[in-house]
Amino acid sequence: MPRTTRLSPPRATNHPLRDDRRHPLSTRLRPFLTALVCAACLGAVAVPTARAQSALLESVKQNPALAQSLCQQFQQLNAQGVSATSKASIASLASSRGLSPMDAEVLATYVIGLHCSTVF
Repeated sequence: MPRTTRLSPPRATNHPLRDDRRHPLSTRLRPFLTALVCAACLGAVAVPTARAQSALLESVKQNPALAQSLCQQFQQLNAQGVSATSKASIASLASSRGLSPMDAEVLATYVIGLHCSTVF
């Protein structure tokens, strides 16, 4: 006759690390901790992008003639009824300057805000 082994349920202890039951605080902290880890990961990814954008904006600060040239391009687009911040305009700026679409959008917004406030 084969022997069968009976599995008994785990014993609950008073030790918080060995207790099989979930601690109520851990269920409340889980969303917060998850958000904290996600924010840390995104921050690590965003730092190189922020540095690249900072260098891009600094180049426009150091070269006001570039900013004025971009303003003239934006004004020509506006004269044709095209917004300087439209997807087509941003894509054109990105390809002409060798930038990513996000960097081109940041550059356009920066230049419009500081140098050509009448451009839309």
